[in-house]
Amino acid sequence: MKRIIFYLVACISIVAFMTSCEKEDEFDQALLYGKWVSGTVYYKYISNGTGTTWDTSEDVNEEDGQPFTWTLVQADLTHIHIMTVGGNVPKYYKVTELTASTLKYEDDFGVSYSFIKVTQ
Repeated sequence: MKRIIFYLVACISIVAFMTSCEKEDEFDQALLYGKWVSGTVYYKYISNGTGTTWDTSEDVNEEDGQPFTWTLVQADLTHIHIMTVGGNVPKYYKVTELTASTLKYEDDFGVSYSFIKVTQ
């Protein structure tokens, strides 16, 4: 009986120490609305969960950009790029900073992206 109680206390202790008390970052998605730029790459986030991306180095402007839908849940930013030939391409990011003028996130491969807001 002592052995069972010992193992039970040990298991509860392990679970208690492995459970994090830290709150996951939450970002205000309203800060995301607007047009962002990083070099020649632009992203425009609209409040209805849609957006457009384009790269001026490829001679593409906003009107011809690629549409996408987006969601921001806590720090998880998801883009679903809508392909013109059919189908969708999901991309997942972890937001590390979101202010009124700065957007930073990284993908699952550890690649970081940094944007500056150019318009609301």
